[in-house]
Amino acid sequence: MSTVPATSRIGLVQALIACVFWGLMPVYFKLLQSVDALEVVAHRIIWSVPLLLVILYFRKNLAGLAVAFANRKLRWAMLASSCLIAANWLIYVWAVHGDHILAASLGYFISPLLSVFLGRIFLKEQMSRNKWIAIAIAAAGVSVLAVQALDTLWISLALASSWGLYGLVRKVADIGPIVGLTAETGILFVPFILFLVWLTVGASPSTASVHFTDDRMIDLLLVGGSIVTAIPLLLFASAVKKMTLGAIGLLNYLAPTIQFLVGVFIYNESLTPSHLICFLLIWTSLALYSTDTILTGRTARKAIAGQA
Repeated sequence: MSTVPATSRIGLVQALIACVFWGLMPVYFKLLQSVDALEVVAHRIIWSVPLLLVILYFRKNLAGLAVAFANRKLRWAMLASSCLIAANWLIYVWAVHGDHILAASLGYFISPLLSVFLGRIFLKEQMSRNKWIAIAIAAAGVSVLAVQALDTLWISLALASSWGLYGLVRKVADIGPIVGLTAETGILFVPFILFLVWLTVGASPSTASVHFTDDRMIDLLLVGGSIVTAIPLLLFASAVKKMTLGAIGLLNYLAPTIQFLVGVFIYNESLTPSHLICFLLIWTSLALYSTDTILTGRTARKAIAGQA
């Protein structure tokens, strides 16, 4: 009987480490502020491919990748998700470089609620009255922010939309997280390799940004982008198997909360009254949404137990 709580505790530790990784990601990308955002994303994708292939090899799951590419429907789904994840990463890195960490964190607060809405629209998933109220409160928060921070609101909405649509595509596609990310980065590998070749050979030399091989520390950080991409994903994928859906859902808000704190207390980003009101409304909506999810899960488990 004691093995279940122990397994759950291990899952909790894994999920917490993953969320802290994601929450502190702005600090990592701030170190690469001298490199153009598109070039940072290019290296993140290119160096992720060999690392993920090695991980799949040791997990004895390279066959899963072959199956994914052999399936026409999955290929189209991975093409769509690869475009969405590339756009999400690019907007995120650009936002961090441009001192818009608060806007980025707001985007990741909104995305779970947007995902619920997308699930209702496209997958006909049922939504309770409380979830509709939670979405309405979040929409009110975004509206408040639009009054005073319209110039950065597009960052939040673009990140939330790209991540929400990415989640929708990945939910429809029957593919695991590691195999899926390997397929996505594999699809993007050649275009971004060609981009870097053009940057090295064809483009005019630029003094505005640092490029690969210009600085050894920058080179290590660019290559290391693959590691900070793969490690939290592996930990979180493992944690999901050990924890309840309600607990995982609550932990999804830890990373953007850490990003919010990083933006305010480490990089001294301006926190306006509209920011405070917006985040207060978003956190209220998330609390309502999470409580409803947990209570619904408990009711469903009791119903199953009563039928057993």
